[in-house]
Amino acid sequence: MSDLLNQLAVSLASGATRVVDLTHTLDPDFPVIILPPEFGQCARFRMEEVSAYDHRGPAWKWHNISMSEHTGTHFDAPIHWISGRDIAGGAVDEIDVSAFVGPVVVIDCSTGAASDDDFELTPEIIAQWEAENGLIPAGSWVLMRTDWSKKRGADYLNMAEDGPHSPGPTPAAIELLLQRNIRGFGTETVGTDAGQGMHYTPPYPAHYLLHGAGKYGLQCLNNLDKLPATGAILIAAPLKIKGGTGSPLRVLALVTEAAK
Repeated sequence: MSDLLNQLAVSLASGATRVVDLTHTLDPDFPVIILPPEFGQCARFRMEEVSAYDHRGPAWKWHNISMSEHTGTHFDAPIHWISGRDIAGGAVDEIDVSAFVGPVVVIDCSTGAASDDDFELTPEIIAQWEAENGLIPAGSWVLMRTDWSKKRGADYLNMAEDGPHSPGPTPAAIELLLQRNIRGFGTETVGTDAGQGMHYTPPYPAHYLLHGAGKYGLQCLNNLDKLPATGAILIAAPLKIKGGTGSPLRVLALVTEAAK
């Protein structure tokens, strides 16, 4: 074992490096995105018992499960969006596995989101974050903390007559993050875009701009309040679905006491 990996193993064993779970529990009640009725809809998580140490299987218990690729805490691949449909290696089974592990920075927008359901991540907020923490390193996951993950049920989608209302990035914010050559962008909400993201130019800029640039998305993240602004490592490996546009996944962060 190399010295670096040995140090990591010792740090994990001692508790100096903590593993933080950024994933919601998959269950039938977890909300999924709701599109206008003329479009196809995202399927919720479903679990059916096959046997439970009974006549259907005396020594084992197991379930059949079904869901959308984009249910619960999930990963968006470039081919999820029309802008990324021609990206080489843009399906989840084609992405180099090294892309699933990398540094993560957290931009705390929780105060603004607490008072404004439509709070926007803007270039000015990113500039302020960088003034305090340094430039966002290339290859980083950038996560927008809003504490939206603490909401439950109808409050999570926050639907109104004009559609959902939840925080998200402006087109200019995503363009700036792409200038930093980020790995991907993640949120605590049901999508990487604001609930009213259809009104931006381009519509749904996180999806359109990120995936058009071959970048990745993470949605429905949890426990971002447990991460430092910098210094953590993110592990976000989707299921290896042939031609998959995304996947539910278990998102983990490695955090040390030295993280900023």
